[in-house]
Amino acid sequence: MEPLLPKGKKSGRPPKHPKRQLINGIRFRVRTGVQWRDLPERYGPWQTVYGLFRRWQRDGTWKRILTRLQAQADAEGLITWDVSVDSTVARAHQHAAGARKKGLNSGNRRAGLTPNRMITESAGRGAG
Repeated sequence: MEPLLPKGKKSGRPPKHPKRQLINGIRFRVRTGVQWRDLPERYGPWQTVYGLFRRWQRDGTWKRILTRLQAQADAEGLITWDVSVDSTVARAHQHAAGARKKGLNSGNRRAGLTPNRMITESAGRGAG
């Protein structure tokens, strides 16, 4: 994995924590789903681990690593690209597809409003 990692800068203060330790912290966080602040101390300060994660996310390092690892695994025949979709999973409910409900949108009434029968009937009797 070393050739996939970006080259570090030579100038500035030397790092306190090895990259392997920080990457293991990132992997632990992704695998378990814990909050960054709850990262075990053996991976270094959570701010340092998070900083490396975000820096590599912004500059596209994670995407490059994933692409190169997938290409390498595909070349070795370790990835099966077959996909199977079951129709019961892909089918949408009729309301999810925008089907209209009966009686709500007749005439020029707004959808969702129905007249109050009691008021309509009493007004009809008094008028005639």
